Amino acid sequence: MEMVVRSSAQPDPQGEWWRGASIYQIYPRSYADSNGDGIGDLPGITAHLDHIAGLGVDAVWISPFYKSPMADFGYDVSDFCDVDPIFGTLADFDALMKRAHTLGLKVIIDQVYSHASDQHAWFQESRTSRDNDKADWFVWADAKPDGSPPNNWQSVFGGPAWTWDARRGQYYLHNFLPQQPDLNVHNPAVQEAILETQKFWLDRGVDGIRLDAVNFMMHDLNMRDNPPVEDPSAKKTRPFDFQHHYYNQSHPAIVTFLERLRAQADSYPDCFLVAEVGGERGQEEMALYTTPPGRLHSAYGFNYLYAETLTVDLIRKATELWPDDGKTGWPSWTFSNHDAPRALSRWASEAHQSTFARLSLLLLASLRGNIFIYQGEELGLPQANVPYDRLQDPEAIVNWPETLGRDGARTPMPWKKDATHAGFSSVEPWLPVDDRHAALAVDTQQDDPDSTLAIARRIIAMRRDNRTLREGAMRFFGETPDQLAIFQRGTGHDALLCAFNLSAEPVEWSLPAGWTIMESVNLDGDTATSLPPYAGLIATHP
Repeated sequence: MEMVVRSSAQPDPQGEWWRGASIYQIYPRSYADSNGDGIGDLPGITAHLDHIAGLGVDAVWISPFYKSPMADFGYDVSDFCDVDPIFGTLADFDALMKRAHTLGLKVIIDQVYSHASDQHAWFQESRTSRDNDKADWFVWADAKPDGSPPNNWQSVFGGPAWTWDARRGQYYLHNFLPQQPDLNVHNPAVQEAILETQKFWLDRGVDGIRLDAVNFMMHDLNMRDNPPVEDPSAKKTRPFDFQHHYYNQSHPAIVTFLERLRAQADSYPDCFLVAEVGGERGQEEMALYTTPPGRLHSAYGFNYLYAETLTVDLIRKATELWPDDGKTGWPSWTFSNHDAPRALSRWASEAHQSTFARLSLLLLASLRGNIFIYQGEELGLPQANVPYDRLQDPEAIVNWPETLGRDGARTPMPWKKDATHAGFSSVEPWLPVDDRHAALAVDTQQDDPDSTLAIARRIIAMRRDNRTLREGAMRFFGETPDQLAIFQRGTGHDALLCAFNLSAEPVEWSLPAGWTIMESVNLDGDTATSLPPYAGLIATHP
């Protein structure tokens, strides 16, 4: 079958850069260590931006690099407007920005507005008394008459979401670790401080902000108990899972504050705001937080991130949640990130991970919305094996061995197969390098036209140059064989036909007459009668 690589619809040079963008996520601790301390840093990222630009992505998203005691590896921020010394300096960040922009890459940073570190100056002042200037900047509440916490709210990381503070003689709320007290975002002064933080980074030239844990930003002021989950089939590995989280998060007033964040962002050219929203009401809240106009540009949830298997039904339902109706916001999708086990290890057996890595890249690139590619996906990295005595993630330690934890997705990026620690660092890294990752290092794939890296570059470039893939409508076809996902992107002359076999067995199917393959993976021949295992294609109609 003739293979044709061409664009059916060129990108709109006047369009919004972020709409349909491909965004590469960097976890700074694990990308590249420039100073030999075993921890990745900003200069290390800057030194490897050519690799990212070579993928053809539109932007990079950098996870937190701010001052932090690192109880939750940067998501416990002690200074929202400075760089932690382990990552470098503000000057290093400025240098990273300059280099990224020279390479044509936008820069998106991670901001945490729902909570801070217990070492932040705001909290240190707030805890001293009930009448200081920042007394109401965090969520404080009196004990019940018997001395127990104010209500039954549970922390994501295990145990009550309340910790007693003897100096205040009160409990403070922490939806995550005790070292991460929740900001009282109901307080107008706190909102102004957050807006000043956003302005600090926008003034510095960032192109977008990813808002962490948005639906945890405000709590129920009446402190009502959360009701229990009574479904006996519900998976419960943490105390957090035993409740419906109606009151410790998801307050209606969050929307009004998000509109303030968007209004400020709109005073800067081409700024992009994307929310992280998870939980049982995540889809409802994502739709609410991105309803046009005047709210966030996009949101991504956990439709794929925690899915144990990849199915046609999952893709169809995720797509249907974001209709192209002019009233619904714009979606963002990711299969892997720093908080979830890598997709390859969730969705494919070890024997099929190489072929599945290619399928997942083509599938991700075919979805309507923005796509986020987590570092290492372009290499086909599986979830790393991290021994219990090397675990760092507090969630992984608390829930071991019931969950895979997050460390296995956060291990160092492999740059050179035969170098010490795969070229990540000259000393023992903060997390070990998996031998399977070293075998997939960048230098082993760099010049191989058949490597996963080469295919990733080809696929991302195709999406970048094709407006239909970036912005076009997405429509599923009717009855199809199990594990065969078939859908159309765009309409009329620019329509594309996408077909994916999600199984390890061939599936009977043939390409309709008149269609020509534009891109494919794992075909191993023609499509006269079937799609091979984990094969995928995108076809055009002249």
